Amino acid sequence: MPTRSIVAGCGAYLPSRILSNADLARKLETSDEWIVQRTGIRERRIAAEGEVTSDLAIRSAEGALKNAGMSGNDIDLIVVATSTPDETFPATATRVQAALGMTRGVAFDVQAVCSGFVFALAVADNFIKAGQARTALVIGAETFSRILDWTDRTTCVLFGDGAGAVVLVAGEGSGGKDDRGVLSTHIFSDGRYHDMLYVDGGPSSTVTTGHLRMEGREVFRHAVVKLAEAVDAAIAANGITAAEIDWLVPHQANRRIIDGMGHRLGLPPEKVVLTIDRHANTSAASIPLAMAEAAADGRIRPGHLVLLEAMGGGFTWGSALLRW
Repeated sequence: MPTRSIVAGCGAYLPSRILSNADLARKLETSDEWIVQRTGIRERRIAAEGEVTSDLAIRSAEGALKNAGMSGNDIDLIVVATSTPDETFPATATRVQAALGMTRGVAFDVQAVCSGFVFALAVADNFIKAGQARTALVIGAETFSRILDWTDRTTCVLFGDGAGAVVLVAGEGSGGKDDRGVLSTHIFSDGRYHDMLYVDGGPSSTVTTGHLRMEGREVFRHAVVKLAEAVDAAIAANGITAAEIDWLVPHQANRRIIDGMGHRLGLPPEKVVLTIDRHANTSAASIPLAMAEAAADGRIRPGHLVLLEAMGGGFTWGSALLRW
């Protein structure tokens, strides 16, 4: 029997501070109408002073572990997807490991920007399939507010802070598409698109802390193509049709992109999980935040087929198909 990575629990955490479009309009030449029309975003959460990415990650992990009925010492592996780590080193995941009382196994970070959670899920799933872990905590956590140029209205209105987590446990499957768990993951990258979405600084650069820079129109254009590629790969690999998908949980970057993917799959709007209006783009945290919300309110239920998809800087992009 093949080993499957089964979702045992979900958790989420959002900072308490809400920054609305109206708040931004008081500081920038923008408006609520302009932001909503182009992005679907109405507000976003901003981490408090002194609140770092590991704080958000820990809170979401605690929620996921509680939901799974487990403790930190039940976990073999922690993979944190983040582009905004607490420090250059060590990995933010090790801060989470210590806080959860996990004294065995391994913890490390994965950096794939907005695709980070899908990449981290793929890594953890393959560890479990290879028998190198039996339980894993996969976290997407970001404090993007710390890398935004708050004078650039084309980028600072788009992002927010938050964290989401899932617990994976090893289970047996038949190898068929009705198995519970992660059915497949599909990840891609193409470094030729670096200049379209990046942060202009880093430890080996002359500027050690930079700001996010983006060519919005080009990112939008490529997102439509790349996300379609990732989604098609998941559907083909599992021998299903789009009509069999119960839920699309997309990266929450832009409402128009999300609506376009739902339309392409022939899914009614009520089958697409949307949080962008309240969370904005939380990068690697957006998918697990949306998934945790939909699982908590009863929309995603056991047996449902859930498709995840994301694209981020690099470019990176990917998808995952899960049976809840």
